[in-house]
Order: sequence, then structure tokens, then C-alpha cells
Amino acid sequence: MSMLAALFLAGSVTFAQAVADIPTLERRVEDARAANARAQASGDEQELREIEDDLAYLRVKTRRGEGVSVRERRELGLRIDRFMTRVSAQTTAGNTTVRERAQRANRSPVSGAQIPSGSEVDARLVTHLDSETAQIEDRVEATTMVDLYQGDDLLVPAGSTLEGYVSSVDRASRTDRKGELTIMFTRLKANGRTYDIRAYPTQALESEGLKGEAERIGAGAGVGAIIGGILGGLKGAITGILIGGGGVIAATEGKDVELPPGTVLRVRFDTAVPLAQ
Repeated sequence: MSMLAALFLAGSVTFAQAVADIPTLERRVEDARAANARAQASGDEQELREIEDDLAYLRVKTRRGEGVSVRERRELGLRIDRFMTRVSAQTTAGNTTVRERAQRANRSPVSGAQIPSGSEVDARLVTHLDSETAQIEDRVEATTMVDLYQGDDLLVPAGSTLEGYVSSVDRASRTDRKGELTIMFTRLKANGRTYDIRAYPTQALESEGLKGEAERIGAGAGVGAIIGGILGGLKGAITGILIGGGGVIAATEGKDVELPPGTVLRVRFDTAVPLAQ
């Protein structure tokens, strides 16, 4: 029996954990509200209200003891993703120069700032992950795609580095055992400093990838947008991959897990991270 299957049976991991829970959705809607305010994107206010109404509906169902399905949470999460991608594009495309972007990336967080536990950021894999060839303690590296804010405070600029390692591997076999591997991120390099962290992926997301980005760059996208890493819109969770609690990544089709460089991972900080000035 695979590790993830055992966790399912034990009740410590459910399929719903691969999809954002209500508190996580609430935090992401708050982030969307703050991002929309920074972009001064009044044209998106109506959609944001509709997203907030959808979230309120799920809250009411929860309070009444009614079930909130995985599909409902997933669809709301994808709607937030699309909204954030569009608002980020509006923010970065608004006459951001290379010098301005560099100055912003080098700005230290305000005194006492910290990354709250449960915060999530999308990061693009630099290393290749494959449960057929991976070894325990193999290094894993990813680069953050968008700025991580708390209100108006920039905590982690896009282009920061997440470093971690493979903590377990279970290869697929002829007996139809599905491949699995577990990764944990333990270091964040941002603003010229290195921080100890505990973070793990919660979703593997499909995007247009580097090829799609290159085509859009050729079409005249702004330099600021390229640096921000917001090109290549997210299409949703990658089929054939399921991520459970603690960063367990499992194939769902009786094969090994393979995540090539460029794969987008949604990474959640498991504990708060104090950020020094």
C-alpha cells in the first residue's frame, strides 16, 4: 500500500486537502482585495464582489452543517487564481521600469514583519522531480513568481528562492503501485537574506510555461511583467497528480510522479517566518 493511500485510510489526509479549505480561501480573498486596491483596478470591483459573495455562500453552508464539496472549493480557488493573475498583470504593466522593479525587490520588510503561517505563494520549479530517479535528500529549488504582500507591505519579492529537499520516495512498480515523493522547503532567500522556513506544496498547477512566456515576450510584453513572473496564466491543477498533507506528491494513474522544471507549485508556509530588516 502506498504512503498516501495509507494516510487516506487512516483519515489523516483526505482528497479535500488537495483543495483549499475555507480559512485558506478567506485569506486568499483578502489578498485579492489588497491586490486589487494596489492596482486601483476599479473595473474588477464587480468580479471581486462576486467572489466574496461565493465565499460567503460557502461560509453559510458550513455554519448550517451542510457539506461544502471539493468541486465548490476548487472552482472558487481557480476563480481567485484567474483574478489575481489579471490584477497582477495590471499592476506590473503600469509603467514599471527595470530600475523601479530592482529597487522594490531590494527593499527590506518593515520592522516586525513576518510571513504568517498558512500564507501561500506560487513558485516555479528549477529542479526536475521524478519519483523513478529521485533519491532521499536530493535538493529541490523553486523561484517565486509573484510578490507576496501583507496588506501594503512587500514581504517576499518575486524572484526569491525557495530551497528544500526530497524527504521520501516511493517508486511505481509492475504491481500497479503508484509513484510518490515528498518534498519540503526549508530555506527562503529573499532581500539578500536567508531565512529558515517550513513550507510544502499544496498544488501542482499547469501554466503556459516558459514557451508560452517567450511567445508573449516576443509579442511586446512589458519588461516589468517578465521580471514579475506573471506571464503564462495558470490553467488549474495538473491532471494525474495529487498532493496530500505534508508535501506528499502522488501519481493517480499507476505511474511515477514527474514534475519537469517550469512546473508551478503552490507552496504553503507551515509556520510563521519573522523577517529581519
